[in-house]
Amino acid sequence: MKLVIAASGASGSIYLQRLLDRLRPGEQEVHLVLSRPARQVIAQEIDQLRVADGISQYEDSGMNVPFVSGSARFDAMVIVPCSMGTLGRIAVGTSESTILRAADVFLKERRKLILVPRETPWSLIHARNVVAAMEAGAIVLPASPSFYSRPKTVEEVADTVVARILDHLGIENLAAYRWKSEEHGTAQVP
Repeated sequence: MKLVIAASGASGSIYLQRLLDRLRPGEQEVHLVLSRPARQVIAQEIDQLRVADGISQYEDSGMNVPFVSGSARFDAMVIVPCSMGTLGRIAVGTSESTILRAADVFLKERRKLILVPRETPWSLIHARNVVAAMEAGAIVLPASPSFYSRPKTVEEVADTVVARILDHLGIENLAAYRWKSEEHGTAQVP
């Protein structure tokens, strides 16, 4: 699977880090691009991003990257976290950066684009942009954690969102909590 992972300048760097921790560059081809505001937020929230060997990294200012062309075959793109400004620019089709151009390409080629906004509350403008992005084919997966698994750490809370991202990518995640009916009990695979 060929993936583009991107981050824009919203709070929630932990979601990006936990996703990168779960990807296996030997099994997936992973390309990472961070906006300048994303780099600033990462520094403030988690100091620095741990990036595994084998993950290709790009600046958000160049167009000489493989995933900004429709002729390059990629399976999915995730923007986590995705600022509402980035989501809005995707919704109206601007392409002035690597991240925005790649998102535009994924939409026009009908490839999977997952946007993970963390912003709350939303304005009416945000809600309309979310609808426009969804109508264009994006999956909008808000960073809204679940608590069925009774997470005990901030990382475990973040992992509930990351598990949903991995599900939508079709990547197996044995550590994900899976809901079962009461008659069969609930279980979490460690």
